[in-house]
Amino acid sequence: MYVRSISRIKTYLVVVIVVAILVAGCQVSGRPLREEVALLNSKAVPQVVPAATSVFTTRLTDVVARVCPAVVQVTSEQMVADPAQGNILEPIGVGSGFIYDAEGYILTNSHVVEGASDLVVSLTDGRSFPAKLIGHDPQTDLAVIQISGGDLPVAELGDSSRLKVGEWVVAIGNALALPGGPTVTAGLVSALDRTIQEPGDGQGQGPYLFSLIQTDAPINPGNSGGPLVNLAGQVVGINTLTIGQVGSSSYAQDVGFAIAIAMAKPIADQIVATGKVAHPYLGADYVPYSPALAARYGLEASYGIVVTNVAVGSPAELAGIRARDLILDANNSPLNRESSLAEVLHQHGPGDVLILTVLRGSQRLKVRVKLGAQLSS
Repeated sequence: MYVRSISRIKTYLVVVIVVAILVAGCQVSGRPLREEVALLNSKAVPQVVPAATSVFTTRLTDVVARVCPAVVQVTSEQMVADPAQGNILEPIGVGSGFIYDAEGYILTNSHVVEGASDLVVSLTDGRSFPAKLIGHDPQTDLAVIQISGGDLPVAELGDSSRLKVGEWVVAIGNALALPGGPTVTAGLVSALDRTIQEPGDGQGQGPYLFSLIQTDAPINPGNSGGPLVNLAGQVVGINTLTIGQVGSSSYAQDVGFAIAIAMAKPIADQIVATGKVAHPYLGADYVPYSPALAARYGLEASYGIVVTNVAVGSPAELAGIRARDLILDANNSPLNRESSLAEVLHQHGPGDVLILTVLRGSQRLKVRVKLGAQLSS
C-alpha cells in the first residue's frame, strides 16, 4: 500500500488505545459513576441539528456521490519466480487514482506504479480492468495509466489556483486497501504552495515537489494517487505524501500533501502526448552552503550552493561552471535554501537561459547557461 511518509528514521504506524476504568471510587458530582450514568440515561435530551450543519453534511455527501465512482484502486503486480508454478504475478502494492478523461486516462502517483510488471484497476461498481502504463515521471511523482471500457465515470478537474487556506476539502482513496470501496476523509486546506522533498529510495534524496497543497484531511497508506476534492466536487489535488515522525521522539499529526491539479494536468498532458516529460537540465551536482565548505574553499559568502560535480557535455560544463564554484543566485533570485535552485529550474523549461552569479575564489562572475532537456524515465 502506498503513501509516502517523511521521517528522519523509519516511520511506524502505531495505534495504542488504553482504556482503564476504575469503577470503584470513581465518582461524578459526588455520586458513584453508575448512578450518574443511570441518571443521565433517564433524562430525555432532545437532539437538535443546526441547519448549517445539516446543509454542510449534505454538501459533503453530494461531493462523495459525485466523485467516488471515478476513484479507482490501482494494484501493482510483479512477476516473481515460484519453484512450484514457475513465474507468477503477485501483488506488490495498492494505491489509488481517478479517471479524469472519457478515454479512460487515470492520474495517479509515479511511486504507485513504479516497478510493476502489470497493473489492475478496480472501479467502485465492481468492474476490473487491466491497465496500460502511458508514462510516469518520478521527478514530479506523477503517472498516467489507461483502461478501456464503456460508460466510464469521469471526475471533473477544478482550479487549484483558486483554493484558499481554511477551505474544506475531501480526500478519497483506498486507505489500507480495505475491502468495500474507497475511504473518505475531510479536512481543511492548511497551507498552499508548499515545497517538500520526497523520501529517497536508498540511493540518495528524493526529488523536490512544488506547489503542494497542505491539508489536515487524513491521508493513509493506499491513498496515494487519490483525489483531493473541493466542495464543488472538483479534483484540486492528488494525495501524495504525509509527514510522520520528526526527530527521534516527536510525531507530526494531520500533515498531508497533495500535488495541485494546476501543476499536475500539464504534466499529464505531456505524458499522454509523448509518454515522457521534458524537464530543464543543468548538469551540475551541488550541496548547500555551509561555513565549513566556505572555509575549506576560501569563499567569502554567507549563502549559496557549492558545485561538487559537473557532467561532461552538460549545459553547466558548456557554460564554464566548475566544481567548487559557489552559485549565489539565478536570474537575481538568491539561492539561500537547499531547494532554491530546484525551484528556479521548476519555473523554467528546456531552452530557457539562466544568468548565474558565481563566486570562484575571490572572483565574482556572471555566467549565462542555456538549459538542456532531461526526459523522464
